Amino acid sequence: MYDLTSTSASSLYEKLSLQRQPYLDRARDCAKLTIPHLLPDEGHTGSSQLYTPFQSIGARSITGLSSKLLMALFPPNTPFFRLMVDPYKLDQVTGDPAVRTEIDVTLNSMEQAVMTEIETRNYRPYIHEALKQLIVSGNVLINLPEKTGDMKVFKLDRFVVKRDPEGSLQLIIIKESIAPALLPDYLRNEYEEGNETKLEDTTDVYTVIHRSVDNPGEFEVWQEALGNRIEETVGTYKKDQLPWLPLRMEVVTGESYGFGYAVQYLGDLKSLEALTQAMVEAAAVAAKCLFLVDPASQTRARTLAESPNGAIREGRADDVTVVNMGGKAADMRITYEAIGQIRDRLQFAFLLHQGIQRQGERVTATEWRVLVEELENVLAGQYALLSAEFQLPLVQLLMGRMTKEKRLPKIPKDLVRPSIVTGIEALGRGHDLQRLDAFVQGAIQTLGPDIISQFMDVRDYLDRRANALGLVSEGLIKDEATVAAEQQQAQMAAMAEKLGPAAIGGMSKQAVEAEKNNG
Repeated sequence: MYDLTSTSASSLYEKLSLQRQPYLDRARDCAKLTIPHLLPDEGHTGSSQLYTPFQSIGARSITGLSSKLLMALFPPNTPFFRLMVDPYKLDQVTGDPAVRTEIDVTLNSMEQAVMTEIETRNYRPYIHEALKQLIVSGNVLINLPEKTGDMKVFKLDRFVVKRDPEGSLQLIIIKESIAPALLPDYLRNEYEEGNETKLEDTTDVYTVIHRSVDNPGEFEVWQEALGNRIEETVGTYKKDQLPWLPLRMEVVTGESYGFGYAVQYLGDLKSLEALTQAMVEAAAVAAKCLFLVDPASQTRARTLAESPNGAIREGRADDVTVVNMGGKAADMRITYEAIGQIRDRLQFAFLLHQGIQRQGERVTATEWRVLVEELENVLAGQYALLSAEFQLPLVQLLMGRMTKEKRLPKIPKDLVRPSIVTGIEALGRGHDLQRLDAFVQGAIQTLGPDIISQFMDVRDYLDRRANALGLVSEGLIKDEATVAAEQQQAQMAAMAEKLGPAAIGGMSKQAVEAEKNNG
């Protein structure tokens, strides 16, 4: 733990920046060869020039992989999590299967409410930006302020983080530059006393998120500016309600920072950039059209230069030659083939379709699916880490806020807990649906439809199938009272057709009189 009572946030930030620097240098190298504006060099401003890569494979790789991760982690219109009920504790409360189905329907409605909150808050553009930062730098900080509810993304050069050897979060310090006018009155007056304020002036504000020494389950939060703590920003958050989420892409045990996915392929990116630059420059030289005229011949250079296209002039063809790179064609072909091999490796690593498609006239759908699944399995570790450090805390944070605002019912944490479902196989609720359908189909094939209709509750099956698809079944599936009334009406219509309306009326009167007598 750091003694923050005797150390200012700015000095501690500078001290921890030395530990962050190697990760920041690698991240900037990757950004330079892929998407330079994701993490520009230190001191960059809006008027500074960014490096322009000679190839676009790096940018396509980052954009393509981040889009795939976004779709896999946050599939549109499909909950990426499930509210799971502890079966043992549920049996202690009630052993009625119908109650369990009713609970599942209620939990499904809560899942849909949380997903609606995510969609209406328009988090996706910010999540996409955060995923690109993770792929390039391996680290990003997401903030969801309680007052506004909007999402903010901090790059690696704007925050420092400290974790214990087990990876638990201990400290975060964020550095932001704001206009002096946004400071509290007493700090703004202090700033204006020693400075001549200008419109473009900014001052640094440090936000400190520190694990409490007395209560490890809570975090103390405050802001500092001009060396003074801003008292109105002091507060505490429980661990599961902390609105700051420091994310990592590749974890190394004992390290406070993670590694970006692109760092693993930095060698290929550098080689591709150098070879592409050499190829482009050679192609530009080859494209230059230059004529040489024999100085001893009667043909004059001015005659060639001033002659229009299609003109006829006196002279000999041997007097004029064209400069070409015919001797370098073989060398350029070697460079071209090397570029192709590196490009294929990067496309394969970053899940670009061109990199995984087999070269041939026909590629079967099964081959394509197997290749995609094999490549997705490479990212299983990233899925697990992002589930633990991003998706699950995000769900807990939103559910806590919505419960506090009475937009969700309060649920017992010891009975219901959120569970993340990600990855190509576990996306949504596909497993539950497949197993449910496989059970019904197998039972029908083995026992026959008559036995199944006798022993299986069809309404319960429909409710479970709707839950597996993430649908709200209320209003879609008829309740038992409606089904019973429709069955009775159908029976009465059939009897009326068979016996006549008079007989039905007599039977109805008898039934009413019998009910009165029994009453």
